[in-house]
Amino acid sequence: MAYTESNMMALGTEAPSFTLPDTISGKMITLNDVATDKGTVVMFICNHCPYVIHVNPEIVRLANDYQKQGVGFVAISSNDVKHYPADAPDKMKTVASEAGYPFPYLYDETQAVAKAYDAACTPDFYVFDGRKKLVYRGRLDDSRPNSGKPLTGKDLRAALDAMLGGHEVEKKQYPSAGCNIKWKKD
Repeated sequence: MAYTESNMMALGTEAPSFTLPDTISGKMITLNDVATDKGTVVMFICNHCPYVIHVNPEIVRLANDYQKQGVGFVAISSNDVKHYPADAPDKMKTVASEAGYPFPYLYDETQAVAKAYDAACTPDFYVFDGRKKLVYRGRLDDSRPNSGKPLTGKDLRAALDAMLGGHEVEKKQYPSAGCNIKWKKD
């Protein structure tokens, strides 16, 4: 599990569209299904990464807090399940249930969506405004497994608060960090 940081997609980039299966409901979900005129958070996560396991409680709290304010949320796993079977769709559904995910958990089998978002690690967070323009990408906060720092979601919360308040999101943004996305070998 190589420690990897976000690639930091250019601010202002339009959210790449997608249509992927939701491992929770079994339905096909598109970007438009989850995007709102308030804003949308797209998260690249997976089941087995210790960094994701560490932040799971805060992403559930954060989603519950901001969905009430009209922000859309979606999580996507793009890992190669042939070599990482713990990330398979049936296990994704179990993890989503056990963690209490209040958002769809989509499976990107071809990895095309991860590539479109230039996702590099799990977790990797993207915030798009109501026009689907990127206003934030990077970390949840500065807590990491065994760091002794509490989970607060402060970086992502600050971005969402600014966006919802009609203010410019702070341009100084820090990359997320975690396990690299498990790319398929050609």
